[in-house]
This record gives sequence, C-alpha cells and structure tokens, in this order.
Amino acid sequence: MTQPAPSGEQSLDRYRSYLILLARTQLDPRLGCRVDASDVVQQTLLEAHAKQAQFRGQTHADRGAWLRQILAHNLADAFRDISRAKRDLHRQRSLEASVNQSSVRLGGLLAADQSSPGDHLDREERAVQLADAMANLPEAQREALVMQYWHRMPLAEIATQMSRTPAAVAGLLKRALKQLRDQLCDAPAEEAP
Repeated sequence: MTQPAPSGEQSLDRYRSYLILLARTQLDPRLGCRVDASDVVQQTLLEAHAKQAQFRGQTHADRGAWLRQILAHNLADAFRDISRAKRDLHRQRSLEASVNQSSVRLGGLLAADQSSPGDHLDREERAVQLADAMANLPEAQREALVMQYWHRMPLAEIATQMSRTPAAVAGLLKRALKQLRDQLCDAPAEEAP
C-alpha cells in the first residue's frame, strides 16, 4: 500500500540521500565532470521547498517523481553552464528519462533479496531507503557501486578509475552489497520516508 506523502521541509530533506545518489549516477566519473552532486541536490531541495504549494501529488512516489523532475532540470542547467552551449531541450528530456531510469535501477539493485522487510513498500520508498543505506557506506564502496550498477563499467575500468586492483574493487563491491543487505534487513518495515 502506498503511503501518503507528508508535507514540509523535513519530508523533502528525507529525499536528500536519494537525490544525491541519483545525481551521482548522471555524473560520469570518466569525464571528470565539474558538477557537484551535493550542490545540484541542494538547489533541487531549495526549489522544491519554494514550490511546495505547486506539488499536487498524494504519495511518496508522487513526491519522488516531482523531485526527480526538478533534479533533472537542475542537472541540465549545470551541464549547460559547464558547456556554455545553448539550451538543448532534447538533452533535458533525455536527462529526465535518465534520472527516472536510475531510480528504477536503484529500486532493483537488491531485487535478488526478495525477503527484505521493505518488500511491501512501494518502489519509491525502497529506493529512498536504499539511497539512505548507500549514504552510510564508505565512499569507495559507494563509488564502486555507482560505477558498476549505473555506469555499467567493467571491473577493470573501475579498478583503473579508482587506482585499485580488480580484486580490490571486487572486494569493495562484495562488502558494499553485504552491508546494504544487512542495513536494509535491519531497517524497520514500517518506516516511511
């Protein structure tokens, strides 16, 4: 059952880790992008707070979709500012689709673990919980997960990007997934973002 979305600043801040993770998935580490995910998310949350009255949704999923749309627009603006090119509406729509696709990947990352307490929560709520759990991981583990599952980089390429051996990266990924599963299995089932 989808739970209603609470209103107010705290409910927006609940999505911070989720939005940061989604923003990071759009920043290709191979490009050495000069966009900071935290800055883009802060702008997104500020805009969402200012536009609270415009939110017409009723559920966490609705709020997540609304925030993803604002995030996609802010990412497009940040990329445009870097390239100083004219605004490309096709690229902006493409970013919206990419952010939404990253959200789906986020929800499916631990799909193999069907026995988690969050199974009854809708996909959006599970994705927010997973993003919160990922925020608790060491930076190297989180970075390896993003490169592997969102950028679909091969292990050898991740190892090169992280200046580690492929075996070390495989260990990071294994520990990260175990820690995520442990955190999510210990999370209270009724907790809602």
